Amino acid sequence: MHLDHVHTEPRTYGPASSTRPDAGRRALRIGLGGPVGSGKTATVAALCRALRDTLSIAVVTNDIYTREDADFLLREAVLPPVRITAVETGACPHTAIRDDISANLEAVEDLEERLGHLDLVLVESGGDNLTATFSKGLVDAQVFIIDVAGGDDIPRKGGPGVTTADLLVINKTDLAPYVGSDLEAMARDAKVQRGDLPVAFTTLKTEDGVRPVAEWVRVRLAEWNAGTAA
Repeated sequence: MHLDHVHTEPRTYGPASSTRPDAGRRALRIGLGGPVGSGKTATVAALCRALRDTLSIAVVTNDIYTREDADFLLREAVLPPVRITAVETGACPHTAIRDDISANLEAVEDLEERLGHLDLVLVESGGDNLTATFSKGLVDAQVFIIDVAGGDDIPRKGGPGVTTADLLVINKTDLAPYVGSDLEAMARDAKVQRGDLPVAFTTLKTEDGVRPVAEWVRVRLAEWNAGTAA
């Protein structure tokens, strides 16, 4: 993880308009963040596979100097190439998703302009630490992904990613017996830190392991389309 960042106060962006230039409702935008190796790209891939038959989806990935995450999604053929865009941030991942969102916002808006109607745009952050959060000007909801191999004390340590994300995902639960992580303790600590905000446990090694996240996305999308989501 990047633990040596020095951050100034983030810029404040208001929520993006919920309508397209043609006055139609735009796609729901969901950001996915989390530490390096927590399974963000694998979660994006699994979500695309689970939802692509019923929803129109596009993806924006973020890496500092490469297109590695986008290339992974392309190799896995989770979506047609035209639906996947890479942003090379060239700086701390926080900058592109929270402090200066212009490159990501342009990528999202370009996808909607080129592809027409979209139901969902997933914006994957570059790997970062527990303080990573998305600007409300970029996404409508955010998912923060941690994994059991990072230590079962992560929920207890908190940080904005853990405490404020709309959904906290605790990934790689299949590894818990091998790394000595206590899933029940992680659930209790997450409850203390997050109150009523939801937590999902996932293992992407199983065929339907992303189901809790996919179901949460469907609920958020239904609320978005009904105009009841924030």
